[in-house]
Amino acid sequence: MNKTLRYSALALAFVVVLGGCSEKAALDSAQQSGATPPLPQARHFLLPPMQVPKGVGWGQDQAPKVAAGLKIEKIASGLKHPRQLYVLPNDDVLVVEANGPGTAPVTTPKALIAGLIMARSGKSAKGGNRITLLRKSSAGGEWDKHVLLEHLNSPFGVQVIGDALYVANTDAIVKFPFHVGDTRITAPGVQFADLPDTINHH
Repeated sequence: MNKTLRYSALALAFVVVLGGCSEKAALDSAQQSGATPPLPQARHFLLPPMQVPKGVGWGQDQAPKVAAGLKIEKIASGLKHPRQLYVLPNDDVLVVEANGPGTAPVTTPKALIAGLIMARSGKSAKGGNRITLLRKSSAGGEWDKHVLLEHLNSPFGVQVIGDALYVANTDAIVKFPFHVGDTRITAPGVQFADLPDTINHH
């Protein structure tokens, strides 16, 4: 297949994908829950219709609505693709800022299209490859931010055990010396276990 045909086929695939994403749900929110929600008939699609939410931050003087008896407040901004939260015993909060390593080759049309669809929801945002520590500010408002660890490799899970912080990078679990209350780790980490990172990077 020459380049012109390849590009034409790719363009057609994009049109089909975008057309599928544009179809809206036919049921209102009240019909989408309960003991007997109406179910649509089975249908065949080349690609199923999808509604991909657009990733956006809080607007000026805006906040998500929460259930009665709860409240919500903005404690941090400017984070680079926050992926995981971990609350420490002293109420400090660790925020893992990471995305996929971006090293997987795109070898199939399916992978290419999936990447484009996920990007619409903010999945393609650049990760910080770091862990930020948030500590409640005595002045109120957003919490104080401290870069606890940086130059990591697409981290995800974190766990404090004893006097150590374990960080699951995409290719290894790394152990760092850490005491609750610390705001910066400068000591090098020690590999605790390697991880298979050739599939899904987890």
